[in-house]
Amino acid sequence: MKNITQILTGLFLFVAVNGVKAQASQECNIKYNLFKGDVTTKKYEKAKTDLDYLLTNCPTLSVNIYKYGAKAAEKTKDHALVKKVYEARLVNFPNKGTAKAHSDYATYLAKNKLATDDEIFAILEKAYAISPKDMGVKNIYKYFQGITDKYKDSNPQKVFDTYDDVMESVGEKLEDYTNKIAPLIAQDTTGTISAKDKKRLKAYTTNSKALGSVEGGLDNMISVLATCDRLIPIYTRDYEVNKGDGVWLKRAVSRMYNKGCQTDPLFEKLATSYAEVTQSSDAYNFLAGVLQKNGDAAGAKEMRKKAFDLETDPKVKAKLKLREAQGYGGSKGRALAYQALKYNPNLGKAYLYIASLYAKSANSCGSSVFEKKMVFVAALNKARKAQQVDPGCGAGRYIRSYKGNIPTKKEVFQQGVTPGSSHKVGCWIGETVRVPK
Repeated sequence: MKNITQILTGLFLFVAVNGVKAQASQECNIKYNLFKGDVTTKKYEKAKTDLDYLLTNCPTLSVNIYKYGAKAAEKTKDHALVKKVYEARLVNFPNKGTAKAHSDYATYLAKNKLATDDEIFAILEKAYAISPKDMGVKNIYKYFQGITDKYKDSNPQKVFDTYDDVMESVGEKLEDYTNKIAPLIAQDTTGTISAKDKKRLKAYTTNSKALGSVEGGLDNMISVLATCDRLIPIYTRDYEVNKGDGVWLKRAVSRMYNKGCQTDPLFEKLATSYAEVTQSSDAYNFLAGVLQKNGDAAGAKEMRKKAFDLETDPKVKAKLKLREAQGYGGSKGRALAYQALKYNPNLGKAYLYIASLYAKSANSCGSSVFEKKMVFVAALNKARKAQQVDPGCGAGRYIRSYKGNIPTKKEVFQQGVTPGSSHKVGCWIGETVRVPK
């Protein structure tokens, strides 16, 4: 009888405890739904009451408690609550969207002047260490500026490595946006796009342009630091230690190439090692450039073919073709750039390269000022096409430059031509464009 009593007591306690837990869980869900509803309907002050309950009693219910909570706190300018939500999120969801949480908090602190530059940079360092691609666009730039200021004199290699890491992350984000934008543009062109997808297209395009501007800003920042005079001694010094490191070699070769340091013997040494270590299409393509420079045109052609055939990703093939195109001018360069576009129609930089070829030929592809300026119309068209298919390719500065060189309304009038009429651009370009209105 005693044992039966003990068993019944145990069962009663078990049911009672679990009943309390179930009731508490139900209360958490009710509070959460009320809280979420208040935030989504912009009743931020009211939402804070349920937020306090959730933070105290249901901190691990959902990460959305902290996402919505941060919004309610920020909208009511409750700085103490913003900090509380941020810190509680890190405790209860340390591995879920943490980089973005750090980045957003840094943005809030900077916007409201609640922390020093050093304190904000320390938070951005945490975000960067977790996932650079999840940082806000402005914070990516701000972080790199901090690294540059801190290490440009004492450890420039640190700056270069950070630049490469950041650019790879930016590249990943840009490619993701480009992949999302392409099918939406196709729907928009045919008029089959939904209102929801139209909003998505606008958002993706805006974000992609912002990332593209960051890319240009980072390039401008590092261009002062990454000169041939500075790169060559650094890579010469570090070569022996890193000659078997494919990542280091790739970055060194790429930077030397982008800065126009190919004439130095070190470039050939780096490119050769890069090809031996990785045996990749990218490495063979750089090696082709070395062979070309050394007068071995046949060897260069064979090496480019080897690189191209080795690659299976059409987007990488497109980049290889574009790099080959960049070694030529005029119609040959344009033809290769168009070949690149066959493999990736959304490679905006291929259109930008064609645009730059046109712009460089302005003085030789027209017999009058008006005709020369009409060459810039052809260049502008290509730059606009680049921005359409690949908003993050950095087309904006090209567009601004070319727009400043097209014929004005006064010049069109003086020429005696009709605005909007067709005009055939001369010499190797041979494209028909519209006279500006």
